[in-house]
Amino acid sequence: MSYRQIIIVLFLLLNFSRNTLFAQKNIPTKKEVTLVSNEAILLMKEGNYEKSFVLSRLALGKAIQLKDNNLIAGAYNTIAANFDQLSEYDKAFFYYHKSLTYANKTDNDVLKNWINNNLGNIYCFDKKQYEKGIYYYKKSLQYSTRIKDSAQIVFTKLNLTWAYFDIGRYNEGLPYLKYINKHHKKHGDISTVVALNMLNGMYYNYKNDTEKAQFFFKNAIELGNKGNEKSDLSYSHHEYSKFLLKNGDYKNAYENLSLFNDITEELNNQERLNKANVAGINLEIDEYKREIDKIESEFKTKEYVLLQKQSRNKKIVILVILILLFVFIVFYISSENAKLKQKNKLKDLRSKAQENMINASINGQELERKKIASFLHDNISALLSSAGLHLHAYTSQNQSSSEEIIKTKAILEEAHNQVRDLSHELMPSLLARFGLFDALDDLCEKNSNSILHFNYSSSVDRKTRYDEDFEMKIYFIIMELLNNTLKHSHAHQAKLNIHENNDFLDIDIMDDGKGFESSKFDVLEGFGLNQIRARINNLKGTITIDSKLDSGTGIKIMVPITYQKKIIRPVFQSQ
Repeated sequence: MSYRQIIIVLFLLLNFSRNTLFAQKNIPTKKEVTLVSNEAILLMKEGNYEKSFVLSRLALGKAIQLKDNNLIAGAYNTIAANFDQLSEYDKAFFYYHKSLTYANKTDNDVLKNWINNNLGNIYCFDKKQYEKGIYYYKKSLQYSTRIKDSAQIVFTKLNLTWAYFDIGRYNEGLPYLKYINKHHKKHGDISTVVALNMLNGMYYNYKNDTEKAQFFFKNAIELGNKGNEKSDLSYSHHEYSKFLLKNGDYKNAYENLSLFNDITEELNNQERLNKANVAGINLEIDEYKREIDKIESEFKTKEYVLLQKQSRNKKIVILVILILLFVFIVFYISSENAKLKQKNKLKDLRSKAQENMINASINGQELERKKIASFLHDNISALLSSAGLHLHAYTSQNQSSSEEIIKTKAILEEAHNQVRDLSHELMPSLLARFGLFDALDDLCEKNSNSILHFNYSSSVDRKTRYDEDFEMKIYFIIMELLNNTLKHSHAHQAKLNIHENNDFLDIDIMDDGKGFESSKFDVLEGFGLNQIRARINNLKGTITIDSKLDSGTGIKIMVPITYQKKIIRPVFQSQ
């Protein structure tokens, strides 16, 4: 080996060792990550969500470098809690689950207790899936019992009581209520005293003990007005109004319902204000863009190095032109292959980003359906009910009713029914409460008439439940296809068949209508099938259409069941 070659090798080794030492110096310590995580939690408690997001994401990146499951779970939990505080429940739900995945790999029962409790809150309060919520509350109770945290045991049992009472299962919630009444004074928190009085009022209302129910409801409202628990105060007014209505006190029932609406609106306004003040709430949206920028930067760097090598080689090996030419050709071919691979990778990433944007748009439509349905049901419907209640109270106190009042009552009732029907059309309550198969059966029955009859059949157990988003997407895909059949097919008979095939859900829709030439793409466009295809692609499924003029239409959909199925049983726990 020549002197020049030895110098080059030593230089490369020295440069490699310096890079290695530099990389080691930049590896964070567990103490540093813990300090950043604690600072993020403190900022969240102070309401500084944007800075908390930034620090928690920084802590997450460092924790991943350390491969510390406990720190990773904690960082994800802080991110989820920030979204939870901002009422971004879908994002909070996603990050809580990621946090629980890593927490389950540790022996940190304190963290697992909180994550399970928070998941229970989202299932019960936001998703209204009480069985799942009760399940996570009971998991939380197991961990709080294991670590002997008396305060957390009381807190979790209060959530369980509330969940059972919300769905009318008072006898199952009563043992937890008795435990809280006994131990709350010693181990309970002042922030839950309003909810505790409200739950006692709900129980005695159920037992028709009006005197005790009245006492606890008034106590809950009085304590709520003195404290800062506005959310629990609003629920107390709502439950108290139902109690008063049940006992014929319409005027006070109306007043409490109005207070409930006012406090709820105030809380909603505060949530909107918090979201408006957080500029960095959706930092993860830039993830694909950053990855693309990184690849482009790497590509330009490699191209620059390549040009430098070519220039240097031309100057050095003039005497060995034939060898240089051969080496250059080989090197050029390999570099072009490398550039082609980089371009293909960049193209794939851009395609993936575009696909994610389309999927986000589709998911956004479903989310807006849910939000609008919730707003119609919880706000507009409540206001119409309040107006009807007020009018009913007036007519009860004044025996004579004018024609205008009678017409007004009829108009209010019709408006209430139309709002309710619209809410159910946007987000059918049957789908949320009983699952996909009951909802589809009901959809077929509602769409059937004297001209066109829909036959529904399924080999899947009606109690089978999939993931909420999965069921919602399948439901609206089928609803759109049935609407197409109603509008365009001129059929007399149509069939909807559903069955499971290994890990796939097979959906067949057939009719005996006029059909169309399925090979003509422009015709399919008129039926709005592009968006249906996009939804099915989002689920990584396939759709096949077989139709000919005057021969009816057959549509076959195969969608992979990527979420774990669960049979609903009345033994889960909740908030």
